[in-house]
Amino acid sequence: MAPSHAPNPSTDSASDSPGVLRVAMAQIAPVLGDLPRNLTLHLEQIEAARRQRADLIVFPELSLTGYFIRDMVPDLAISPNGPEIRQLIDAAGPMDLVVGLVEESPRHRFYNSVVWAEGGRVTHVHRKVYLPTYGLFDEQRYFAAGDRFFAFDTARFGRVGLLICEDFWHLSAVAIMQAEEIDLLVCTSNSPARGVDGSVIRTAETYEQLSKTFAQLLGAAVLVVNRVGFEDGLCFWGGSMAIGPDGRPVAQAPMLDPSLTMAVFDPAEWRRQRLITPLARDERLLVTLEEFLRIKRKKYDRQ
Repeated sequence: MAPSHAPNPSTDSASDSPGVLRVAMAQIAPVLGDLPRNLTLHLEQIEAARRQRADLIVFPELSLTGYFIRDMVPDLAISPNGPEIRQLIDAAGPMDLVVGLVEESPRHRFYNSVVWAEGGRVTHVHRKVYLPTYGLFDEQRYFAAGDRFFAFDTARFGRVGLLICEDFWHLSAVAIMQAEEIDLLVCTSNSPARGVDGSVIRTAETYEQLSKTFAQLLGAAVLVVNRVGFEDGLCFWGGSMAIGPDGRPVAQAPMLDPSLTMAVFDPAEWRRQRLITPLARDERLLVTLEEFLRIKRKKYDRQ
């Protein structure tokens, strides 16, 4: 089992306060293509998170399979309601759960998906919409693209939005989440180290900048849970982070090493931030829709 990252002193003092929400960020190194071993790893992390009284545990993108699975996609695909997910839900007990998987639809399409489970069942599935096919990425060759961004209600975490890696890099996805008036944005990721400059990893810098900016614009908490380890000679940098609605870090996992890092949120802070900066309240959604339609018509007129 991966060691737990040292607690954040600022979260320690609040961890026993009534009404706080405890989130475990499971920054793991999945074994490429080995579903049974990865399932065992998940069960170990879930048990550790339950011992730390977590209300939610979040695993990275494709946490049950690894990333560069390529032609193994059909062999590793499972149903969100299949026995593997059922085993994880049963192990989580009262704790909510976010897991990354290859999903096979009833029409035998394969999706890079993430599920949210609470109350003993899967309550939401997000299929990755933006499949990168540039540089070292080739996801469109193996996966079908999702076609929806929508939020959902939870018992403890309010209204939640799920994004997967590349989705997080597209402003349109986050704009939809703002229109959905979410309380928590969760991004699961398999981000390799790109743009390395000495000790600086540029992709890690960008994720941090985006997380802080989106948290402030949404008035919502933001979680980014990224994996670690090596595949095909590439290094995944980890660095999972929890950001409060004021854009300030709540918890930070270590770079490069496996970790179960706890983040403690106080929903009262979410309310306070929205009173200070009510951006979602003042959003002019109809204006946005009208302008998008105008731009769409203009583009079609040019064709």
